[in-house]
Amino acid sequence: MVSHIVVGAHYGLRDWLIQRITAAVMAVCGLALAGYLLLQPRLNYDVWTGLFSGQTVRTFTLLFLLSVFYHAWIGIRDIVMDYIKSAGIRLVMHVLVILTLLLYAIWAVQILWGM
Repeated sequence: MVSHIVVGAHYGLRDWLIQRITAAVMAVCGLALAGYLLLQPRLNYDVWTGLFSGQTVRTFTLLFLLSVFYHAWIGIRDIVMDYIKSAGIRLVMHVLVILTLLLYAIWAVQILWGM
């Protein structure tokens, strides 16, 4: 009988699927924004602020940014796990990346809702 010793975190399929979903969300939001901007005869400050004055655009912008942050976390985590062998350095890198992405998320909320 063959015995397999399984090690690791086993993120595999779940993270692959999350990266595909977040990429799709980013693509749809990016195409929608590009389409809107291309249809504007004149793009100026008033048009831009008018676009972001509605709750719908703010909500989808936050969804886009959270997708970027989660997508980035999975990618950076995988790179760090693959290339940094020292557990201590890997832990420090993970903590720094998590804190940075959380700060970016808080900053995005402050920008979008003017807190």
